[in-house]
Amino acid sequence: MTHAALNTRFTQRFQLTTPIALAPMALATGGALAAACAQAGALGLVGGGYGDLAWTQREYALAHDLLKDDTASHARLGCGFITWKLDENAEALDWVLTQKPCAIMLSFGDPRPYAERIAQAGAQLICQVQRLDQVPHALEAGASVIVAQGGEAGGHGANALEGRSTFTLVPEIADYLAAHSPDTLLLAAGGVADGRGLAAALMLGADGALVGSRLWATTESLAAAGAKTQATHTNGDGTARSMVFDILRRKNWPAPYDFRAIRNDLHRALESNVAALQTNPDAARADYDAGVKAGDFTRAHATVGEAVGLIADIPAAQTVIARITQQAQRLLGK
Repeated sequence: MTHAALNTRFTQRFQLTTPIALAPMALATGGALAAACAQAGALGLVGGGYGDLAWTQREYALAHDLLKDDTASHARLGCGFITWKLDENAEALDWVLTQKPCAIMLSFGDPRPYAERIAQAGAQLICQVQRLDQVPHALEAGASVIVAQGGEAGGHGANALEGRSTFTLVPEIADYLAAHSPDTLLLAAGGVADGRGLAAALMLGADGALVGSRLWATTESLAAAGAKTQATHTNGDGTARSMVFDILRRKNWPAPYDFRAIRNDLHRALESNVAALQTNPDAARADYDAGVKAGDFTRAHATVGEAVGLIADIPAAQTVIARITQQAQRLLGK
C-alpha cells in the first residue's frame, strides 16, 4: 500500500509502493541489488552499463531467480544501458529484451535507434537526459519516463560546461513535459539520498526519483568494500567531476560526458593537467591499476556523487528504501 503523499503516476504505472527507481550503475547494480529494490517496492534496474553480454546475462538471471516466486516484484525488474556503447554492440540489450523486462533505461546517447525493438518487446522506455535540449529526442523515441540528471550525480553525467543542477533542471523539464507531453513521467536524479531529497523531487514536479549513490552504498551492491567504506568517511566536498578516471580506466567517453567520483590522492595529483594525462597516461594507469589490485582507494576510484555526505553506513537496500520512504512520508504529511 502506497502512502497517499507518495502515490504518484510513477508508482501507479509501474505498480510500485514507493516512487524510487534504482539507478542502473555499471558494475555496481547487479542482480542482488536490483532484486532487493524490487522486493522493497521500488523499480529495480540492473546495470547493463557497457553492454557486456556475459555480465548482463549473469546478473539479470540472478535477479530473475531471486524473484521467480514473487510475481509482483518480478514485474518491477528492468535493465539500463549506456546508449553510445549499444551503438557499438547491442547484443546485451537484445538478450535482455527476450527476458520480458518491465523497462529499459537508456543514457548518454540518442535513444531513437533502439525505441522500436524496446516497444515491440513490451518494455517501457526510460530516457536519462542532462539538458533540456535532449528531451525532444527522448520524446521522439517514445519515452515513457524522462530522468532529469543533475551534475551532482555520481558516475557519468554532463561535464561542467554542459551540465545542469538537479534543483533547476527538474522543474524546467516538468514544465516542458506539461506543455508538450503531459503523459510522460519525470524522475529526478543527482543528489537524492534521503527522504528530504525525495520529497523535494516531488515538490519540484517530478513523479519520483532515481537513486544511485545511496543504494551503491548497500550490502547488495557490487561496489568494492573499500570503496563503500571510504564513502562513509567522505563529505559532500570530497568528490570531483572530470575525465581523470575515464582516462585511467581506458574508457573513451564522448563529449559532453565525464565522471564524478571521490577526489582521492591520485585524482588530485592528475586533475590540474588532464591534457598531459591524455597525452601520456601509461605511468598513471599503472599506478591506478596497482591501486585497484591492492584495494587502495587513495588510487582506485569510488563512484559516488555529492550526496556522499549523506551516507554514513552501509545497510541493506531494503533498509535504505524504507528510510527514504518513511522520511519523505513524514515531511510531505506535515
